[in-house]
Amino acid sequence: MKFTTLLATTSTVSAAPIAAPNPAAIAKPLAISSTQARNVYTEAERRQTVPGKEVRATSHGRDSVKFTLYLHLEAPKSYDVFKVVPSAPYLALIGDIDCVKDSEFCEFTTKLSKFKIVFLVLKNHDSYHSNWTSTKENILDFEKENREKNTAGNLGSFIFLDQTRFDLSDEITILGCTLFSSILPPQVEMAGFGLKDFYHTEDWTVERHSQAHKADLERLNTQVKSISEPEPHRKIIIFTHHSPTVSSLATDPVNANSQVSSRFSSDLSEICWTSLNVRVWAYGHTHFNCDFLDPGNGKRAVTNQSGYYFKQSEGFDETKTIEI
Repeated sequence: MKFTTLLATTSTVSAAPIAAPNPAAIAKPLAISSTQARNVYTEAERRQTVPGKEVRATSHGRDSVKFTLYLHLEAPKSYDVFKVVPSAPYLALIGDIDCVKDSEFCEFTTKLSKFKIVFLVLKNHDSYHSNWTSTKENILDFEKENREKNTAGNLGSFIFLDQTRFDLSDEITILGCTLFSSILPPQVEMAGFGLKDFYHTEDWTVERHSQAHKADLERLNTQVKSISEPEPHRKIIIFTHHSPTVSSLATDPVNANSQVSSRFSSDLSEICWTSLNVRVWAYGHTHFNCDFLDPGNGKRAVTNQSGYYFKQSEGFDETKTIEI
């Protein structure tokens, strides 16, 4: 199973047969600078055994999933210059794409018909100049509209991941949510005054942000447990916007001592992070690219973030794919 990385309602969904896309291209090795050498590894390096753990090499030759993790196409508007490069049948949009209320967002998404399935996770910027309730309603309306238009199966499916389980096959399940983050008590005041999220999103506070994180985390834990116990063979891929780890491998050294570091990441230790069934966790939000195996259970933690239009993130690869 291959995923392409492109910068992204509680339910269980089964994948419907859709016309097969063009054969996926194999992604080129990710070019990295010397400062990223510890954070981004080659495919061969990822296949090596993690100390103390046996890590199964990723399989090739099966369906592939393409996902781009971070775009920030709304700051400033850059739909006209960003080109989606299809190198796998599936695309996951899990980075900031646009404020969902803007018409250009849906216009951009409709151009993604070249993929078999497009997965979307909401991001912190998507609710700007609106609120989370309206933002989710807009996405659900778009998902319904796309489903109604796709009766012939030529548009590709659009799947909104909001505490959602999507069974891609008998062996692979995708889970997804925003995740948000747990703002640490010493950072609450600074986060409340310093982050645009609490100014540009209606009725949004640090407390509600942390509550949303708790709800998403509890749902992920419940889903992973309900899958891993009766179906120990099933492989799980998790897509979130916010980072699930504070590992030094996943943290930009520039932000290591940030007074609002918990706005980016949470230090998860629950079953959704530790389960051996979870093979890949892809996320965005941090503006820092990494691709490594977690030493705890060997799952792959990966980001592929383009960054802002005028401030690109090192290591972004528009053809990057993830396989499982």
